[in-house]
Amino acid sequence: MDLKTVVEIRDARDPAPWRPGDGWLGGGTYLFSEPQPHLRRLVDLSRTGWTPVQRHPDGSLEIAATCTIAELSAFAKELAAEAAPLFEQCCRAFLASFKIWNMATVGGNLGNGLPAGPMISLTAGLDGECLLIAQNGARRRVRVVDFITGAGRKVLADGELIRSVYLPARALNCRTAFRQASLYGLGRSGVLVIGTLDPLDGSLALTITASTVRPFRLWFPLPPTAEALRSAIGAAVADDEWFDDIHGLPEWRRHMTFRYAEEIRRELAQQEAR
Repeated sequence: MDLKTVVEIRDARDPAPWRPGDGWLGGGTYLFSEPQPHLRRLVDLSRTGWTPVQRHPDGSLEIAATCTIAELSAFAKELAAEAAPLFEQCCRAFLASFKIWNMATVGGNLGNGLPAGPMISLTAGLDGECLLIAQNGARRRVRVVDFITGAGRKVLADGELIRSVYLPARALNCRTAFRQASLYGLGRSGVLVIGTLDPLDGSLALTITASTVRPFRLWFPLPPTAEALRSAIGAAVADDEWFDDIHGLPEWRRHMTFRYAEEIRRELAQQEAR
């Protein structure tokens, strides 16, 4: 897609005042997929040189916004952590070609805020936190589950940048379970549910994405009963928060979410019993 309204591309390493019509350019896989008539100038992040993924001394991970899906997948293959398989499962939820994998970025997927964004699923499921940088240099941290407020809606202020996402060491040491559904064999996720079981205290967290307009993360001090889990989901997700588009009706998404949530509850409870 030619963005005919864009008249300038600026290197993000050269600071300049933010102005109306500016937009961040990461991998560009979404940006160049459809018209963007509101854009006049792109601020290119591709040469910032940020390390794609870093493991900190405390065991936490920092994933740069410019980290590509291919880079994250390669890193996760060597990651010594209980939750490592979840990275590849979410990367594969893109169902995209190698060309997309080598250009699409974690920050871009988060920044779009689409319900089916699998990097939203991954980072919300592992209790991730976004580091945001404002134009004046001010920094703030926002949990991924709070960063997305609706379908395509985020808490980003004008000109604010997603610098990276932090995943806590404790979440990386959790046992995980993953379920995903689409109406088509190679279609966009209509439902994606992630469960994590903390070996330290036996708590269970369930993260719902794709079927809802925003991420929901439910935490239980101990694995709940089937009835308690259904009640918790029903209380957390309002009727108008089940997503509705060509990739699935709200009724189907709700049904599959409850089904997968129960499967995950049983799977993780069995692991805990071993």
